[in-house]
Amino acid sequence: MLITRVFVPFALGYFLSYLVRVVNAVIAPDLVMELGLTAADLGLLTSANFLAFAAAQLPLGILLDRFGPRRTEASLLLFAAAGAFLFATAKTLPGLIIGRALIGFGTSACLMAAFKAYIMWMPGKRIPLINGLQMTAGGLGAVTGTVPVEWALSVTDWRGLFISFGWTAAILSLILYLVVPQRIGTDSITCTLRDQIGGIVQIYTSPIFWRIAPFTIASQSMFLGTQSLWSGPWLSDVAGLERDIVASYLLLIAIAMVGGFLGMGAIADRLGKKNIKTIDVSVVGMSIFTIIQLPIILQWTDWALPIWMAFGFFGTAGILSYAALPQYFPPQMAGRVITGLNVFTFGCAFAAQWGMGIIISLWSSSGVPGSYSPASYQAAFAMMFVIQIIGLAWFLLFRRAKV
Repeated sequence: MLITRVFVPFALGYFLSYLVRVVNAVIAPDLVMELGLTAADLGLLTSANFLAFAAAQLPLGILLDRFGPRRTEASLLLFAAAGAFLFATAKTLPGLIIGRALIGFGTSACLMAAFKAYIMWMPGKRIPLINGLQMTAGGLGAVTGTVPVEWALSVTDWRGLFISFGWTAAILSLILYLVVPQRIGTDSITCTLRDQIGGIVQIYTSPIFWRIAPFTIASQSMFLGTQSLWSGPWLSDVAGLERDIVASYLLLIAIAMVGGFLGMGAIADRLGKKNIKTIDVSVVGMSIFTIIQLPIILQWTDWALPIWMAFGFFGTAGILSYAALPQYFPPQMAGRVITGLNVFTFGCAFAAQWGMGIIISLWSSSGVPGSYSPASYQAAFAMMFVIQIIGLAWFLLFRRAKV
């Protein structure tokens, strides 16, 4: 069946990608204790995944449109495997950063390759829904990166976890290459490199791109940078929760995120039948996501769980832009469109995650290694809130392109 040969392998790849992305939120105390990391060190280490991810996006778009998603992702996952093995054996911060960066580079195709494959194989009107299902697979990876990881740490340590991640990436590479079908004419070289680069120029000079991109980038930077690292420390340092409770909260937040991926995709699919554009659904969802951050900034700790679950649910709204934006460009440019957006999203997620760590480090710690003042989180989150408000204002005021 097509769903088995196309959707399942790419969904498994994204499951692993999200799992290794968020796992540091749980193992952060172990990294801090073993290596003596500061908040800035932890932010840089974790965000190295995003930096390498972002750096790969433009060449990735060319590779996806030129060689197809099957060969591209299968090849890159081998780098993820090497990065996981290096991370598991590294003894110093630079070694961990290099390993983390290789993981980011190796998993850089796990979402974009899937989006490209679905554009190739699935009916156009169902793309928002199938993309939502793909994101749900990632959400399940995020769920696995919480309490299940905490349980696994009672059997092995964080190094053992990354050894298992490395072998999983290698096996998934083989599955993708052998199972996903090759589509003649779209999974092979079809145009020159010059044409491919010209397409990138066309995307980056398009007013429609620059109307949609800023708010999407701001929203996703906050969501990715926080959900994959700073949500756990916030729950510990601001809400005062014990480590096992933090893991339980992160599990529920991840479950809410899965609900968001499913819900947002289904909502966009249903409203699309009523001629309501996917980008409009995305902007409304991202606006709600921004508003939800206010009680987090104000540190309403009595309502921490429902607020953070809402954060997880509505933080997924920005992904709808990845289904909406390619609709304004020729189908053969889809890989470059989504990776063209992704290079900014993950580049800014790197800056956001590391920048928040730098801000948090500016305040004196509470005296407990790896713990920081609640005021530091307030300042870091407020900075990201302002950036998102600016992105929303840009979308509403930029009128050179209609959506």
